[in-house]
Amino acid sequence: MKKIGFLSFGHWSNHPAYQARTASDTLLQSIDLAVAAEEIGLDGAYFRVHHFAAQLASPFPLLAAIGAQTSRIEIGTGVIDMRYENPLYMVEDAGAADIISGGRLQLGISRGSPEQVIDGWRYFGYAPEEGETDADMGRKKALQFLDQLKGVGFAQPNPFPMFPNPPGLLRLEPHSEGLRDRIWWGAASNATAEWAAEKGMHLQSSTLKMDESGKPFHIQQAEQIRVYKEAWKKAGHQREPRVSVSRSIFALMNDQDRYFFGQDAKGGDKIGNIEKGKRAIFGRSYAGEPDQLIKELAQDEAIQEADTLLLTIPNTLGVDYNIHILSSILEHVAPGLGWR
Repeated sequence: MKKIGFLSFGHWSNHPAYQARTASDTLLQSIDLAVAAEEIGLDGAYFRVHHFAAQLASPFPLLAAIGAQTSRIEIGTGVIDMRYENPLYMVEDAGAADIISGGRLQLGISRGSPEQVIDGWRYFGYAPEEGETDADMGRKKALQFLDQLKGVGFAQPNPFPMFPNPPGLLRLEPHSEGLRDRIWWGAASNATAEWAAEKGMHLQSSTLKMDESGKPFHIQQAEQIRVYKEAWKKAGHQREPRVSVSRSIFALMNDQDRYFFGQDAKGGDKIGNIEKGKRAIFGRSYAGEPDQLIKELAQDEAIQEADTLLLTIPNTLGVDYNIHILSSILEHVAPGLGWR
């Protein structure tokens, strides 16, 4: 059995073929998609966060709205770039959204990846300290976020407050009990996966990672997951770790599916550079008749190692078509692999 969710990048563009042409379209359709996904039995609704782009950026209003209109489905991010965040304000936003959802947030965070503008976090008022890199800054903010999610008082109360204070140091409010244990780290390397395990975060591994061995993507990703699990065990955490992997998987059920995704059936891994001097490997997309998908996915070692699978979706094609994509996987592929 696996948890199966969708991952939306939340694109919009004024293109005649798109169903999501404005920010309003994308935000409102994202809510509708999450509601419909829960109705068909999907386990999670996850959203990517990008700044300075015609894509979803500020996640908490959306997560709260979805939480208010659903009752079971996990709601998360994959991932929030911590270089742009005020960790304390984020604790308040996340706590409120988690309470609204009844404790269903699964927040993926990371140190960040290349963005649409140069050093975009500087426009948000943030800069690394002397001797730090922007990645160091992102990880430091992540640790501050984790620490404050514990709900321990740290702020000296005003002796003449507007409203009466409880005794002792004050914490951020609203505090959502248990959210600290539902934070995930988006890791692109084995070392950062190990670091995430040591810090008690679940692991999100996407459709790309740093090429550390030259092996096929799914094998490198499976090795990353094993490194993570071993590090978690060594750290002595008293709860079970979770691991998600992302995949583009399309069951070709009709002519429209074949038109959109038939060309992906013969695709393979790709090599590229997402940052200067850093070689990355991008995992293949899967497209085919259900029986063929079952055979191919059964050979994907990383999916076997993970407990959660996030299906990347073409959100610009609209809610109905994306529900068709997700339903096809749930009904015609997942049972053949023992995921359902």
